[in-house]
Order: sequence, then structure tokens, then C-alpha cells
Amino acid sequence: MSRVSQAEAKANRERVVAAASQLFREEGVVKVGIADVMKSIGLTQGGFYKQFASKAALVDEATAKAFADNLHDLMALDHEAGGHQAAWQSLLESYFSVEHRDNPGTGCPGAGFAGDVAREPEHRETYAKGVQELAEWIAPGDAGLAAYATLVGGILLARATAGTPLSEQILQAARAAATRAADTGQPETR
Repeated sequence: MSRVSQAEAKANRERVVAAASQLFREEGVVKVGIADVMKSIGLTQGGFYKQFASKAALVDEATAKAFADNLHDLMALDHEAGGHQAAWQSLLESYFSVEHRDNPGTGCPGAGFAGDVAREPEHRETYAKGVQELAEWIAPGDAGLAAYATLVGGILLARATAGTPLSEQILQAARAAATRAADTGQPETR
């Protein structure tokens, strides 16, 4: 058996975390096993335990990565869109889209991990930190929290009603409500 270099081990760990983050959001933490994650990237299950103490450790790291990646993308959007207000409008359009509704694996970590974290309290601190940071990106204080809660709630309901006319109605209504919620806390410039 050949040994894996430290660089390869680090790269493999990053691949495992990224794959887990996507699979957990697509299928749910309970449904996705370690073997599923490892198979998705072409590694054996035995290699998992050289990198992680447990599945719970992977869930926590995958949750943190999803939130960190999302926040990084949003901060980049501020620059690309030419300011925070334009970035927020761009986010609303993509967030409340049929594409986002139908692709939870690459979507919002707040929505993707919400059900699992509600049932698995050991991951709440990581999840709460991510929620707080994303809400603060939207707007300071309660306005950001209200807007983010509207985003997550809206997309969860739209996903749960997908295939019915109500789903697209929810997407439209939640987009309008999130806009109003964030507008109450937006500074003139950011």
C-alpha cells in the first residue's frame, strides 16, 4: 500500500468536507452515511477515520464550510454588483429562483442544514454562528435576522410545495417580504 503525502491527505480532507456539505444539504445528515460521502469522491470508507474522529465531527466541519463559503461568495457579490444594495437585490433574485429551490445541495446552508440541526443539538453553535454572520451581511441587527429568517423559511416552504402552484407563489411572496425586512435595517451605503 502506498502512503499518502500530507498534501494529498489535506486535499482529500477538503474534498470529503466539500462532498459532505453538498450531500448533507441534498439528502439530509441522517440519510447520508460516511460510505456515501467517501464513494462520491472515489475514496474508501477506511480513509475517513484517518481524517475525522466521527461523523458528527464531519457534520460540524461541513456545516461551517458551507456557511463560510456562502459568506465569502456574498462578500464577493458586494464588489461584483457594485455595492451592497445591488448585491442584496441580486441575491434575492437568485435565492428565490426555481433553480435554487430545486438544487439544495449547492444552496443556502441555513435552509440545507436547518432540519438536521434542529434534531441534532451538538451542531447548533456552528449553525448559529453561520446564521449570525449571514444575517449581518444582509443588514445589522434584527433587520438582518428577520430578512434571513424570511429567506430560509421561504425557500424551505417552496421546496416542500414544489410541483404545486403554491411553490412559485411562495417564492414571489417571500422575495417581497425579505426585501421589506432588510430595507428596515439597511444603511444608506455599506
